Amino acid sequence: MTRPIPTRRALLAAAAGLGLSVSFVGRAAFADDGLARKKLITVIARGAMDGLAVSPPVGDPAYAALRGRIAIPAEAALPLDATFGLHPSLAGVHALAKAGQARIAPAIASPDRARSHFEAQDVLETGAGGAYATDSGFLNRALNAGGGRRIEALSVGATAPLILRGPIQTGSWSPGAAGEGSPRLPAILTDLYAGDPVLAPAFAKGLETEAMAATAQAGMNAMAAPAETGGGTPAFIRRGVAVANGLGRNVAGFLTQPGGPQIVALSVDGWDTHANQGGAEGQLANRLLYLDALLTGLNEGLGAAWADTIIVVATEFGRTARVNGTGGTDHGTGSTAIVLGGGLKPGGIIGDWPTLADNALFEGRDTRPTVDMRGLFKGVLADHMGLDRRALDSAVFPGSAAVAPVSGLV
Repeated sequence: MTRPIPTRRALLAAAAGLGLSVSFVGRAAFADDGLARKKLITVIARGAMDGLAVSPPVGDPAYAALRGRIAIPAEAALPLDATFGLHPSLAGVHALAKAGQARIAPAIASPDRARSHFEAQDVLETGAGGAYATDSGFLNRALNAGGGRRIEALSVGATAPLILRGPIQTGSWSPGAAGEGSPRLPAILTDLYAGDPVLAPAFAKGLETEAMAATAQAGMNAMAAPAETGGGTPAFIRRGVAVANGLGRNVAGFLTQPGGPQIVALSVDGWDTHANQGGAEGQLANRLLYLDALLTGLNEGLGAAWADTIIVVATEFGRTARVNGTGGTDHGTGSTAIVLGGGLKPGGIIGDWPTLADNALFEGRDTRPTVDMRGLFKGVLADHMGLDRRALDSAVFPGSAAVAPVSGLV
């Protein structure tokens, strides 16, 4: 439907190699001008991101012994408070935390306890109380519950993730191969589809999306690539950081254009670290470098719109508190969510820390969750996006009236 943009295609192809995929939900649903400026970005870390590495509780007496060779040394962690630091790969997030624009929820989980990727991702994305309870995503239902004018949804890539699927019909845009198509083709197809009540508006929307993508790409190309991460950093890691940062800037370009989306969902894969996870350096440290670069790119690319933005980084479940015999961690329960944005209120950790004492671990092996993921998103959707509590309790997160929104975030 749309003419290819080779540089955009190259970016997405490179991003795919890093396990990055992008989907966009656009909305112009809020009549109030203040709410219409609000932006929410959800980053799903697929594969179960290790919260005890993302925000190591270096001040917890049990931490170092449980983690063994993958423990983050206290002197290497980027300090947050007397108990918590951030992984040294998250320098950009740490800078935002020091500015009061990033906070952690270090003991958070969805209602799922099965430790199955498939079930847990389903529960996270549907917002339901159990696996396979509904086939729509909570962000799609949140848009439907927003009221106001018609809400439009758009996915970039082959398919929309579950978190965006539902009653609101979504458009899609996926770049074709470089060099395909003719500059006259859009005009020819516009004339051809002019009398079709379905194809004509769909094709017009596709052209609009292409123009938006081209503008966002041009803005990204005008910006310098991020600095190298160190003299000894392998070239492939530097390239990965540059791609992730560029993707963040490119997504920001969509968000800041007139008529651009208010809500965005991204997936970042590769967090299932059963073996050779590493500590301050290694496999997981590299993944966190990419995540940090993506978030930094969003921050830099959003410019003034950062003040109206909240980003939530969430994962389907955490990992075991103890290191396993192959230098990795297995499927767990509680993990860390990161909340960032210029619209965030400064503060400490979100929720209570249960500690890693033997009698405090969930089923003797995992970080015990003290915050329900639905409560975190309820708080953001209510206070930042203006959704009604009754809609959140019943339509967006069905049967969740007992789960209170996390307050004081924005």
